[in-house]
Amino acid sequence: MFNLFSEQDENKFTWESIGDVIDGRRNLGENMPVFVYRLFQFTIKDELAKRYGNEATVDIFRKAGELAGKEFANHLLDLSLPFNEFVAHLQSVLEESKIGILRVEKFDPDTGEAVLTVGEDLDCSGLPITGETVCNYDEGFLAGVLKVYTQKEYVVTEVDCWATGSRVCRFEASVKSQESEQNG
Repeated sequence: MFNLFSEQDENKFTWESIGDVIDGRRNLGENMPVFVYRLFQFTIKDELAKRYGNEATVDIFRKAGELAGKEFANHLLDLSLPFNEFVAHLQSVLEESKIGILRVEKFDPDTGEAVLTVGEDLDCSGLPITGETVCNYDEGFLAGVLKVYTQKEYVVTEVDCWATGSRVCRFEASVKSQESEQNG
């Protein structure tokens, strides 16, 4: 057995790290209120920002989201489906999992560029308006899902958020260029 929280260069998290939630929570079950998730997420984000600064914290949340998106895609999605069927399947799984309601506003099959929205987003729907986007984990999560499905590196940036006054989170996704991969 490995120590999930030891210092490491590579991720030790795998889907199996989640464990058997149904067996472990026979009385309470696998569901919990959104506020519990947000308590966990936003208090960790706050502590990380105090210790490492906002930029490093955003990077950590994006990278964690990307790892989660890859594991989610590899274990819960049918990656063999043609694009339109895959999107419908992804929408269904995200909604069933109560993560959010995904819509594809734009997808260019030639460039891979996309504009995606997530309504009733787990991370931010109902938050006070602060003028800042807050869904960095979602940026990484969507990039991870897109990477696994397309086999291309993606950069996903939130451009609208409940916390900026929008009623949906809007994300712009683009394939990383070879040049940007070499520079960062």
